[in-house]
Amino acid sequence: MATAVPVIVALDWTPNTNHTGFFVAKEKGWYEQEGLDVKLLSPHVDGYKKTPASRVTDRTATFALAPSETVLSNYTSPDRDNLVSVATLLQDDLSAIVTLKSSGISRPKELDGKKYASYGARYEGRIVQALIKADGGKGDYAEDTPEKLGIWETLLKGEADATWVFRGWEGVEAQLKGVELNDFVLKDFGIPYGYSPVVVAHPDTLQNKPEVVRAFLRATAKGFEYAYKNVELAASILEDLSKKEEPGLESPLDPSLVLASQRVLSEHYLNADGRWGIQSDKVWDTYLDWLSAEGLLTSARQSRAPVEGVSASLDDLRAGKVGEKISRESVKSAELFTNEYLG
Repeated sequence: MATAVPVIVALDWTPNTNHTGFFVAKEKGWYEQEGLDVKLLSPHVDGYKKTPASRVTDRTATFALAPSETVLSNYTSPDRDNLVSVATLLQDDLSAIVTLKSSGISRPKELDGKKYASYGARYEGRIVQALIKADGGKGDYAEDTPEKLGIWETLLKGEADATWVFRGWEGVEAQLKGVELNDFVLKDFGIPYGYSPVVVAHPDTLQNKPEVVRAFLRATAKGFEYAYKNVELAASILEDLSKKEEPGLESPLDPSLVLASQRVLSEHYLNADGRWGIQSDKVWDTYLDWLSAEGLLTSARQSRAPVEGVSASLDDLRAGKVGEKISRESVKSAELFTNEYLG
């Protein structure tokens, strides 16, 4: 019998219903059937000191989960390896900027002068700024960067006024806890958003191990298709297997949260043709067009220790110290994503 090919998947967050298909495929033995030995790596193992995408670029992971902006950020950073999005986990944007209803902040424009809990991403602060301006505000707010895996708690504790969450996870958790939220969904304010999360791979992996990529995505697609058809069973698999796969988690998944969230997310795994992972060039291009039109396609990237001409602080980025403009024509969506490896 041939030796199974080791595959490491760097998750974007601790296990949740965005990841159900991976856990189902592993539990059902579908990766094994494809000749793969898949390890699902949660970022809590090092307190998120290393981003999932960086694990792909330094070859300590085969695939990573990340927002589509990560692919764009690497593509527009000459000193970083390119990444390619090979599948999207969800067909729809289920994220939102949220505030506690009890805060009285009921519209984005009311975030002026308030504190936003940020993940410290390159475009994040300026997208939030654009959201505030789209609602008639100035976009003048404080961008705080608490420990990533604790960002949601900073909002619940009142240590921040707003943050960016997945409505299908934190939003559901808030409902179960009786915490009322105000959701500011980007598209409601004329802002398109890209796919998130996506599965990213290194171009070298696509070139040198195309059959491994196809095998991984084939089994993963089966996992998400199963989760679409078998909501309760899939939720149970995620809950049980995450305990075994990630024994270092601070606390096991809450069964009621997993099931309630699974009921929401399962409806967004597949496209209109019943296929998982498929990405549309229209979604990518619409998002890129907006980023360009809003002046967000620029050379400076975020850094806690900015280097003149290369990087900037989050405050500087929001203040317009963004480096050189990157032409829209130079950013080709066909080089950022592909559906080629999906069955």
